[in-house]
Parts: sequence; C-alpha cells; structure tokens
Amino acid sequence: MRYLVTGAAGFIGSHLAEALLAAGHEVVGVDCFTDYYDPAEKEQNARGLDVRRLDLAEDGLDLAGVGGVFHLAGQPGVRSFGGAFPLYLRRNVLATSRVFDAASAAGVRVVFASSSSVSGDAEAYPTPEDARPLPISPYGITKLACEHLVRAYGLDAVVLRYFTVYGPRQRPDMFFRRVCDALVSGGSFEIYGSGEQSRSFTDVADVLAATITAMDGAPAGSVFNVGGGEEASMLEAIALLEQISGSSLDVRRGDRARGDVARTKADVTRIGEALGWSPKVTLADGLARMWSWASAKVAAQ
Repeated sequence: MRYLVTGAAGFIGSHLAEALLAAGHEVVGVDCFTDYYDPAEKEQNARGLDVRRLDLAEDGLDLAGVGGVFHLAGQPGVRSFGGAFPLYLRRNVLATSRVFDAASAAGVRVVFASSSSVSGDAEAYPTPEDARPLPISPYGITKLACEHLVRAYGLDAVVLRYFTVYGPRQRPDMFFRRVCDALVSGGSFEIYGSGEQSRSFTDVADVLAATITAMDGAPAGSVFNVGGGEEASMLEAIALLEQISGSSLDVRRGDRARGDVARTKADVTRIGEALGWSPKVTLADGLARMWSWASAKVAAQ
C-alpha cells in the first residue's frame, strides 16, 4: 500500500514512516519544517525517508495513488495563548481542512492524530471518549475543531487521541526530553507548578501500533483514546529517570503553565474491544530506552 504521512519529519511521524516502510509499504512524507524547533533536528529524523517540503495551509496535496493518509502534522504545545494563536489556527485548523478536502475528493481514508488536550480538566478519570470535551488551551480547541471537521466532511476517517507520547526523537520542548537534557548537563530543572500533575504517559512504540492498526481495521467515524497503561506524576517520572540515569536533578518549581491540565488518564476500553490494542511498554522500560537515546545524542554532539 502507498501511504502519505504528514508531519513525517517530526517525532511521531518519522517513527511511523519508518514502521510503515519496514512493513513493506510505500511512504510519501510531507513536512513544513517550521522553526518551532531546530529544523536540523527534523532533517536528522527524516534521514532515509522521502519527505517533501509542503505547507499544508497553502500548498496543494496530490493523493493520486495513495491508499491512506496519516495526518500527524500540526502546531503542538498547550502554551498557545496570545500572539501564538494565529499559528495554531493556520497550522492546525486551516491545514487540516485542506488535507480533508483532498482526502474527500480522492476518496481516501484518513487517520487523524488528535490529542487528550481536547478533554481539558476532564469530568471523569479514566476519561472515556464520550466524556464532554472541555479544552482549556487554544491548542486543545484547535484539535477539537479538527475532530468536528472530520464529521463535517463525512470522511472515511478515524480519530486517535494521543496521551502524552514520549520516546526517542521527542521534541526539545517536551517534558521528558527536557528532563533528559538536564540530567546529561547536570544543571537544574524547572518544573511548571507543583509537580503533582499526572499523565497517562504513552510510549511511541505503543502509539505506532495503535495508529497502524486503526488504518487497517477501525470503523469509519471511530474516535479512540491511545494512552499508556500507567499514570505517574511529573515528580514520580523525574525520580524514575534519575534512577535510570544514575544522576540527580536540582528540581525547582515555577508557576503552573496556563492551559496545562492537572491530570490525564486514558480509558482505553473502546480501542481494546474494537481493535485488540492495549499499551505494552512499561514506563520504566520506555524511559530506559529514551534515556539511552538522549544520552547518546548528547555524547555524539
């Protein structure tokens, strides 16, 4: 099968493209290589992949011969208030509408990467997919808008709500990447808020399995949580990485970030029943793999 992967030079997208190629598929990648973080790092992610530079908010998308689209591209991060918000509208809502336009015209199935951020401070934990979405960040609002676009277009599409994905190639602004970098450098680490915030941390390998399975087997119109089986607080996760690395951090507390939820915990009953998926990678094993990558990356530099 020939697949198109948007955001193919990013953290999850580059892993997905590689997994599809390893399974014998043909992959065409698309990425805008924005300056949200160092484009050179994304170039490194994309080594060996066919990744075309396109701005999905304005460039045309040719889906001739494509059997399915994995739409992972977007502007990430919950710190999306004020002057940054127009970028989120452009790179999430506008770009996604154009991808959906092309997929609708071509009659191509789409797997869309949404986010647990659509739930905000959820009304129940673990949070099922049919809980009322109440996003508290502009980022979460744009992701929810894209979910509504799926329905508006009547696409053959599947929505996956990723919960705090981590692993090798994680973006420099993300929590575990920042912790690893601080452990390598021996400096201090500032945590936003008390550190008691907790997350359904999800290893990228589990995310890939869910994403590929959804393309092949999920009913059109499905919405699934993709979340790790273990919940941990930020401080617990730091302690685990300290144990894995054999180093310690001077953790300092800053103000809680606006738009940052207190807790996420995914109810994955629906995806388990429909697709037979469940998270397999323990937090300890996943963080050990991430630490190995992060420390090797710094050593190579």
